[in-house]
Amino acid sequence: MFNSLSSRLDKIFRDLKGQGYLTEQNIKDSLREIRIALLEADVNFRIVRNFVKEVEKRAIGAEVMKSLTPGQQIVKIVHEELISLMDTDGFEMKVYNNRLTKIMLVGLQGSGKTTACAKIAAMYRKQGIKPMMAACDVYRPAAVEQLKVLGKQIDIPVVSVEGTDVIKIADEAMKRAYEDISNLLIFDTAGRLHIDGEMMEEVERLKDHVKPDYIFFVADAMTGQDAVTVASEFYDRLAFDAVILTKLDGDARGGAALSIKAVTGRPVAFVGIGEKIPDIEVFHAERMASRILGMGDVLTLIEKAEEALDLEEEEKLAKRMLKNQFDLNDFLKQLQSVKKMGSLESIMRMIPGLGPKLPANMNLDDKALLHVEAIIQSMTDEERRKPEILNGSRRLRISKGCGRPVMEINRLIRQFNDMKKMMRKMSTPKGMKQLESMMKGMQ
Repeated sequence: MFNSLSSRLDKIFRDLKGQGYLTEQNIKDSLREIRIALLEADVNFRIVRNFVKEVEKRAIGAEVMKSLTPGQQIVKIVHEELISLMDTDGFEMKVYNNRLTKIMLVGLQGSGKTTACAKIAAMYRKQGIKPMMAACDVYRPAAVEQLKVLGKQIDIPVVSVEGTDVIKIADEAMKRAYEDISNLLIFDTAGRLHIDGEMMEEVERLKDHVKPDYIFFVADAMTGQDAVTVASEFYDRLAFDAVILTKLDGDARGGAALSIKAVTGRPVAFVGIGEKIPDIEVFHAERMASRILGMGDVLTLIEKAEEALDLEEEEKLAKRMLKNQFDLNDFLKQLQSVKKMGSLESIMRMIPGLGPKLPANMNLDDKALLHVEAIIQSMTDEERRKPEILNGSRRLRISKGCGRPVMEINRLIRQFNDMKKMMRKMSTPKGMKQLESMMKGMQ
C-alpha cells in the first residue's frame, strides 16, 4: 500500500534536502510535485487542493525559510498535515466484559465484509472478549456458508436461521448471545453491487431493531474514490461510526485512506492488510503518515513482535546466542516466530528509511521461508544440533525428504555458519563495543 506515493514523496524530499537553502519558488515547485503525487494516488482533488494550501501556508514562512534544515522542516509539516487529514479523533471501539456490545458491518458486495467480521471477532477474542457472529447476508449465494466456514476456522459461533427475514436472524442471534454470555455480537449484513433503496431500507430496519453500539462501513481500498463516494451515500442513510478499509495490501494507491475522513467526517478504525484472519490492524493516523513518508512504523513492528514472540523463550535464546550454543532448532523457532508477524515485505516496509527504497513491484517470496522450514524439519535432531556432521550423503537424504535441491541445503548451511561466526564475534567484549557504537549511530 502507498508504495508508489511513498517513492514519489521520497524523491521530492531528497531533492529538497539536497538544496542548501530554500526559496519561495523551489518550495512551490516541490508542492506542485506533491500535488501531482497525491492526485495520482487517487486522493480526492478538493482534499489535495486544501492539503497543499495548508502545507504552503506553513512552509513559506520563517519556520522553514530561516531553519538550518529547511528540507527536514517541510517533511515535518507534511507529516503533521497527513496526520491531521487522517486523524481518528481518538476513536476507539470499546468492548466490555460485563455487557453485550453489538456492531454492524455494512457496505457493497465484494468489499470484504464477511471476512472482516471474522477478523474483528478473532482480534477481540485475543483481548479476552467472547465474540459471536450473526449471518444476516441472506441474498449473496454462499455468504452464510462462508461465515460458518470462517467461524469454524477460528472456533467462534455463527448464528443463522432459514429464510430471508433478517429481523428473525437478529433476534435469534441476540437471544443466543445473552444465553452464551457473549460480550461481542457482530452482524454481517447484505451487500449489493450498487446502492439501491431496497437494500438501504433493510439495513435501516435492522439498525433500528438491533440498536447497535457501532456501525462500520467496510470499503475496498482498491476502488479508490468510488469507495469514498459510496461511503458518503451510506453515511447519509446510516450515520455509521467509522470505516474499515480492506485490501490495503494489494495495488491500492491509498487515495481512499487519505480521503475518506475528510469527505465523510468519519475516521478509519481498522485496516485489512492481507487475506488471512490475523491480517487486520487498528488504524493509527500518525503511524500511517510515517509509513507514507518512509519513516517506517516501529510501534506496529514492536506490537507484532510482542504478539508473535514468547518473551521467556526469546530470553533463553539470547543466552544461547551469547554462549555460542545457537543451533538449527533455535533457528527454526526464530523462523516460525517471524512467520507469525506477517509477510516479509510488510515487515521490511515498517523499518524506518527502508520502505521507499524497496521497489513498488517487489515480490518477496514468503514460500522461501517454508522451504527453509521443510529442509530443517527433514533433518534428524542430532543433525539440527550438530550441523557440522552434514556430509554429502546426509544432505542428499535431506534433499529427497523435503523435495528441495541439494544446492539450497548447501546455501542454508553456509548462511547459518556465517550467522554463527557473526554471533561469536558479537559475544566478545570488542564485538559488544562495536554493536553499542553502531546502535548509538542509528539514534
